[in-house]
Formats: sequence, C-alpha cells, structure tokens
Amino acid sequence: MTPAHHAAAETIHRAWQAGEVIEALPEAQRPATRAEGYAIQAGLEAFSKAPRAGWKIAATSSAGQQHIGVDQPLAGRLFVERLVEPGASVSIAQNRMRVAEPEFAFRFARDLGPRATAYTTQEVMDAVGALHLCIELPDSRFRDFARAGGPSLIADNACTRELVVGPRVTAEWRAVDLARHAVRAEVGARYTREGIGSNVLGDPRVALAWLVNEVTALGVTIKAGELVTTGTCVVPLEIEPGDEVRADFGSLGKISVRIAG
Repeated sequence: MTPAHHAAAETIHRAWQAGEVIEALPEAQRPATRAEGYAIQAGLEAFSKAPRAGWKIAATSSAGQQHIGVDQPLAGRLFVERLVEPGASVSIAQNRMRVAEPEFAFRFARDLGPRATAYTTQEVMDAVGALHLCIELPDSRFRDFARAGGPSLIADNACTRELVVGPRVTAEWRAVDLARHAVRAEVGARYTREGIGSNVLGDPRVALAWLVNEVTALGVTIKAGELVTTGTCVVPLEIEPGDEVRADFGSLGKISVRIAG
C-alpha cells in the first residue's frame, strides 16, 4: 500500500463513520485500476476491531451490475461489526441504496491460499464446511454510486454494509442443484419477488470459485472459518422503514430482517 492508498482508506472510513456521502475520492487518492481499489480496500481492515469475518461478491447478476454501474463482479471484505442476527431490526436511516438482497453464503473449513494456477469450482467446494442463508443490505459512500466506477466501488468495500447471516443450513444442501434452486422474497405485504440461484454468475458455486481466485490472486489467503456471500439471487428488493423482508429458500430454510428508520 502507498500513502495515497492509506489516505483513501481513511477518507472512506471517515465518511462511513459520519454517515456522510462524498462525490468522489480526491484525485490524488482515486484508484485508476481494480488493483489500486483493492489496495485501498485492504486498508479498511485496520479500522475493524476484530479479524476479518469473510468476503462478499457484488454485482454477480446483470441486475446487480446495472444497479451500481459496473460490468463485472467486485469482491469486498466482511467485518464482524456489520454482521446481523436473523430477525433483527436494522436502521436504513443512513442507507441510500435501500435495497435488500437474498443470498447464499459459504463458510470455509480450511484455508485456500495463493497459488500459480486457478482453483476449480470442485476444489473450492471441497474446502467448504457449511452453507448459510443471508440477506445483504448494501450501501455506498459515493453520492452517485452508479457513476463511481469499479475501482472506486472496490475501494468503498464493494458496497458492503449490513449482512444478515442465518445459522448453518442443516438440510443436505450438497445434494441440491443450487443453480436451479428457487428463492422467493416478500417485502412486508407490499410485494413479492422470485429469483433463482443461476442469477448468481450462473451458479452460486461458480461465483464462490470466482471470489476465491479473485482474492488469492491479490496474495491473500481465504481462511478457515471465513464466510463468503455470493450475491443476490433476486432482483434487488426496494425497501423502506417498516418493512419486514422475508426470504424463503424452500427446503434450505428461511431468513428475515426488519427494516427500521
């Protein structure tokens, strides 16, 4: 990391802490490439009180990419202080995206470190210990996040905010074709929306392998115990205070979160 990367991480962290938005990072701090964006993102770990909890993937569906104005997925870090129990009440008073995203997440049972060749999907799945159901409530510190660009959104931790994490799935999920698995979401009594696992890069397991290869190519090890959430299976759900978001993953279980102002 360079001094400019450290300064950019501090700028983003201050904006998050203050609940403020910025037009853009100062020109001297602004990342020009995805690699620079990831270098800035890495600096955010210094502001967390606990070890990294895992990773997320943003923009694994065409709808997700359109929502934030990018043409390929982005990786972000999960921090313990942003993880939420199912059924909890989460305020969106300072959240400008105001969407909820039902997702599959995988917890690793062993480390996967950098290496010369890419990991296959099967190798990645062999390292997974558990499946979890999640609802992400993303956000960005950029006023016009759809125009910020990929490198800056990566620096902004790939639009990570709260992640509602359910317990490990006890059903025999490895026997389920997650690509064909249907997901139904309800936003209070206002509307329902349906999706499918294939909305996530064709298969959540493929998305997981993408994340592993993206991160390990940076020289970073995916550690045992870390969680990776793989992107929304449903077109992002517009939410407002007073809503209860319920995601039904059929035989794999359900998860919900209440939305406060």
